[in-house]
Amino acid sequence: MTVCSGIGAPELSAPWIDWKYQSETEPFPAAVLAHRFPDAINLGDMTKFEEWPDANVDVLCGGTPCQSFSVAGLRKGLDDPRGNLMLTYLAIARRYQPKWLVWENVPGVLSSNGGRDFGALLRGLGELGYGFAYRVLDAQYVRTCGFELAVPQRRRRVFVVGYLGDWRRAAAVLFDGESLSGNPPPRREEGERPAPTISARTKGGGGLGTDFDCDGGLIPQVSPAMKARDAKGPSSDGDGDGLPLVPVAIQERAVSENPENGPQGSGVRQDGSAYTLEARNKVQAVAFDTTQITSPGNYSQPKPGDACHPLAAGAHPPAIARPWAVRRLTPTECHRLQGFPDDWCRIPWRGKPADQCPDGPQYKCLGNSWAINCGEWIFDRIKMVEAAA
Repeated sequence: MTVCSGIGAPELSAPWIDWKYQSETEPFPAAVLAHRFPDAINLGDMTKFEEWPDANVDVLCGGTPCQSFSVAGLRKGLDDPRGNLMLTYLAIARRYQPKWLVWENVPGVLSSNGGRDFGALLRGLGELGYGFAYRVLDAQYVRTCGFELAVPQRRRRVFVVGYLGDWRRAAAVLFDGESLSGNPPPRREEGERPAPTISARTKGGGGLGTDFDCDGGLIPQVSPAMKARDAKGPSSDGDGDGLPLVPVAIQERAVSENPENGPQGSGVRQDGSAYTLEARNKVQAVAFDTTQITSPGNYSQPKPGDACHPLAAGAHPPAIARPWAVRRLTPTECHRLQGFPDDWCRIPWRGKPADQCPDGPQYKCLGNSWAINCGEWIFDRIKMVEAAA
């Protein structure tokens, strides 16, 4: 049985379990469940569990709403009707007495109301006779047979596993006694000197010479944030004075273009087409003029087409505007980030075929779901513990 069933992450994580009952009231997730699990019974509102039929339940699984515990919300905890569903979950466990419990929520539940909300859940489990263990899993590190590289997103979630009458079995699911623990000693001796770093002289004359032998004068790998309010920003000495420097990726060999044969894959052009970066070449740092040739800050009153004046020794940080925007993730990408099949939520909806399924409901229910690899790892461990019993 699953409650707050969403789009069926537990069912997809452990298809070997005979999931008979679900509980979901949101229209779109309920439609996904009906489409993907036509044989399961959606019992509807979990607060009306007393009206549900009697059944033998081996596993009760669910992630009650996280909004009341999340640091992104008002954090009303159990005072929020959504947060109070955590206690309803306990009441359902009391009625059906399943052997296993699996509960999921955001890490904010650990600190909600000073930790008392989460403590109420654990105390309730203990009063019902469950031994339990809990752990924060980050989806980007959870590898299983089905997800050898985990999933490409940071997603930390609290998982509570309970077993009726024995905390050791619950702990065996979430923790491995044979895993490396503690603070192991270093496996190699301490180096005698720091690894060399390529240096570059950023002010003064005389070329690059002595900077290769010193630790200072480095161009930062990441340019400091530019400020619009004054003339402080990226510069040769880091305090807004001197020659401003902005790292830009170009090719070391900037002249390898043959007029007869065309570009050689590196260089700088003025016609708007950039060359492809080559792995064998170095990325260079280029000092841009902060007072452009047509800038009002250039008091020599230049005109477009005139030769550029020498670089200024100190001025405002430059900014280069490009007509670009951050692209939002597609529903397919969100499916993959959570470990779902690409079209899991793409279903016929409101009289329209699956290929016209709106994006908005898919984004919402995918964002509320578990990462499949985390669920798969937990249920595989439950299977292992059951087999060893």
